Amino acid sequence: MEPQQGTVLIAVVLVAVDLAIRIAALIVIPRDRKPTAAMAWLLAILLVPYLGILFFLLIGSPKLPRKRRARQAEVNRMIAAGVRDVHLVPEAVRARRPGWFDGVVELNRALGAVPAVGGSRAELVGDYAGSLVGMTADIDSATSFVHVEFYIVSYDVATRDFFRAMEDAVARGVVVRLLLDHVASVRAPGHRETVAELDRIGVQWSFMLPVRPLRGQWQRPDLRNHRKLVVVDGRIGWMGSQNLVDRSYNLAKNLRRGLQWQDLMTRTTGPVVSGLNAVFLTDWYCETDEVLDGEHVAAPAVGFEDSPAALECQVVPSGPGFEYENNLHLFLALLYSARHRVIITSPYFVPDEAMMYAITSACHRGLEVHLFVSEWGDQGPVFHAQRSYYGALLRAGVRIFRYPAPFILHAKHLSIDDDTAVIGSSNMDIRSFALDLEVSLLVRGAGFVEQMRGVEDGYREISRELTLAEWEREPLRSTVLDGLARLTSALQ
Repeated sequence: MEPQQGTVLIAVVLVAVDLAIRIAALIVIPRDRKPTAAMAWLLAILLVPYLGILFFLLIGSPKLPRKRRARQAEVNRMIAAGVRDVHLVPEAVRARRPGWFDGVVELNRALGAVPAVGGSRAELVGDYAGSLVGMTADIDSATSFVHVEFYIVSYDVATRDFFRAMEDAVARGVVVRLLLDHVASVRAPGHRETVAELDRIGVQWSFMLPVRPLRGQWQRPDLRNHRKLVVVDGRIGWMGSQNLVDRSYNLAKNLRRGLQWQDLMTRTTGPVVSGLNAVFLTDWYCETDEVLDGEHVAAPAVGFEDSPAALECQVVPSGPGFEYENNLHLFLALLYSARHRVIITSPYFVPDEAMMYAITSACHRGLEVHLFVSEWGDQGPVFHAQRSYYGALLRAGVRIFRYPAPFILHAKHLSIDDDTAVIGSSNMDIRSFALDLEVSLLVRGAGFVEQMRGVEDGYREISRELTLAEWEREPLRSTVLDGLARLTSALQ
């Protein structure tokens, strides 16, 4: 074959492969995928076919492996069977519900399996060091078991007492189990020292969603377990937005900028703790193949407390192990159910179309809508994608408050009207809806919402409100960068 003919043949093959990739992408990618995500992937592949298809093969599936999803479905069936025909919320409490709340509770149960329970208590803790002190004190009181699950776990000056409490608990015969996200914790400074300390003190621990192909452990590497919770003896639970790490995350880039994380946790007691424990038990089973016996299972305590101060609560797990985006469905249901006000706090706010419609519709219905975000961002692409929504939100009537630097407002909560709120690990962004395992707590009770209003008032006092006039003066280079970041945010 002549050299010129060989060159022509290679060119023909490359063109044919390029065309085949584009046609295959048009057939495969839109199937069972949101239009925005499909368009983002198609755009990437049409512009840079070979690189685009490589990234699609690497991170194109937003679901966990089939085995993990099957185990989640198995646990869901077990939970449903265990609470069938059991009334976990007193009739008098159900009678006081607003009409729409029944539907929200049933939605959460259908998607996430965990039922609503009455007779619980919940206290908000917004002091970073204070929450570590509180969790440590509760572990010091443990007599049977301690279950700990965090996205990031780090042994450092801030968490040393927490580790000491776990060590003391093990020494007195308490079983301590700990789950930590593999990718997030391995990337944290001092990871080797952290796992060495866990081994030394005798904690039973496991990575969550490990990415170790040589050991046969593989799924899309950016599908992460983002949950944060602690359960002590099945009687005390902690959950919220805070990781088990120093407030700066010990990262050099954060230390240079002086960044400090501002989080919000809630300490719960009563029957709701059983739901948090069920989330831990599910993750432990999925990661270790170990089904824990009844000694480490907190059963719902029916009628734990029947007083006006008692709360109705429901734990809502979500993530790529479920068929649907449970947290997004919960948020949408609450946004459309609100009658007077909606207050959203999310450090990473990158809504999909459904959430944008729900928020702007709330404004058009005459509701007061506030959004709290950070003035600075710690993740450039997400921060710019978030900014790309400010104009539309402001024009609809949303009041946007930016929490002052150098703090990163990392708390994640939503309150509507005067008696309903959600707190947890879930951001209001596409990643938390589709790619991360999260846990949220739905709470109905005026006392709890009053606590949250106090927290929100504190944010408002020190934040600076962004006005539409100010936003319209943003330089073109910034808004162009925001728009480009928005495109990549849809790659699910």
